Amino acid sequence: MSKQIPGKNKKTNHVSSGAKAPKPVIFLLGFFFILVGIFGVLYNPVNSEATGATWTVSEEGILSFPQRGEAAFTVEVTEDLYAPESEDSLKLLTFESRGENVRALLRIPAGSSPASSSPADSSPANSSGAPGIVLLPGAGISKEKEQGLAVELSKLGYATLTLDQRNLGAINPEGDLELYKAGLEPLEYKMVYDALKATDVLSGQPEIDPEKLAIVGESNGGRFAIIACALAPSLRGVVGISTAGYGTGEIDPSRVEDPYVYSFYRSIDPDTYLSELPPARFVLLHSFNDTVIPHEMALGTFSFAGEPKAMYNVSEVTHGYTASMHPYLEEELALIFID
Repeated sequence: MSKQIPGKNKKTNHVSSGAKAPKPVIFLLGFFFILVGIFGVLYNPVNSEATGATWTVSEEGILSFPQRGEAAFTVEVTEDLYAPESEDSLKLLTFESRGENVRALLRIPAGSSPASSSPADSSPANSSGAPGIVLLPGAGISKEKEQGLAVELSKLGYATLTLDQRNLGAINPEGDLELYKAGLEPLEYKMVYDALKATDVLSGQPEIDPEKLAIVGESNGGRFAIIACALAPSLRGVVGISTAGYGTGEIDPSRVEDPYVYSFYRSIDPDTYLSELPPARFVLLHSFNDTVIPHEMALGTFSFAGEPKAMYNVSEVTHGYTASMHPYLEEELALIFID
């Protein structure tokens, strides 16, 4: 692992929490300002609370939901077509969230046993279940295609609940802004809520230790993972892979014509929620040569976050999880779940 030397332009594999990061390349700011001008003229603001919506956004841009009810779900054992050599158990779970049935794959590591509530059965293997991770794929990636990473996590001893995100994780900010201004729930808010419900569902599985939960997301899934972790105190930490916020904190609110536009974009920016994360651990894994989300944007997001946090960098010219990230992922999950 190399160290950064003052005055030298040398890349590092690990960014310490005290390192200064350059300002992120906010390539979406121009897009945001264009939207501010357009939608500030076309739409009249509507207060979501006045319309009886089941979500609110604070003046700081923090999204919140009312208390969630008990999680209801169905479970079906399914054939493991994605790692047939594995002895993991694989189940298809379906749960209701915001009027839609969300489907997810629950992978339980081989050898895991249901947590025991019986004092007579207090052996370490049965006294508590496996640590559980909600896994959010990137845009366009199904729960099935994300099983490669789920299998890796299983080999480390972690159970995963991998979601099929709405619209396969793709987003439409313009359409969501229209819904927001009409007092209707944007799709991105529903996707955050899905992740929160998945946390409830995962904690209710007999093989899972409900005291040891975390969330991992790739690319756009990482953005939702960060927001969900900030809103779910039960989560011990979040690992964002090839992801970053939008940098809306760089916008001067006094220059924004329509405050409703500003509050909406703040509410979908993971950077807005970083102050709400502690004591949950915040981890970023990113490539210096990411082909979709510039490394500078990830550095910016990392610089905004408080402790505890860590960032690790690799060099592949790609986007998403790579084998070189494995040791960092293993190390950080161990820290997240440490007693």
